[in-house]
Amino acid sequence: MRRGQSVVLLPKNEELTTQAAADQLGVSRPHLVKLLERGEIEFHTVGSHRRVYLNHLIDYAKRRDAERSKRLRELSLKIAEEGFYESEYTGEDES
Repeated sequence: MRRGQSVVLLPKNEELTTQAAADQLGVSRPHLVKLLERGEIEFHTVGSHRRVYLNHLIDYAKRRDAERSKRLRELSLKIAEEGFYESEYTGEDES
């Protein structure tokens, strides 16, 4: 709000269209549909249209972010173990 951006409050059981859900995740709608079809995000249909509950989208985003953080930590440790950091970047003495 301080930056002049608006704030919107939504109930957790708010139904989102696939486009709105994709926008929330920052992915394309076709990619979101693939996630839905693979069962990574729960959804239901209204007629022939897919709908996603906000709480299911939030759950997926938390799982995705946790997995990304875990893999990034693992990669950082592996890089450090392999010695790919030079001493000028790690603060270690070369001698």
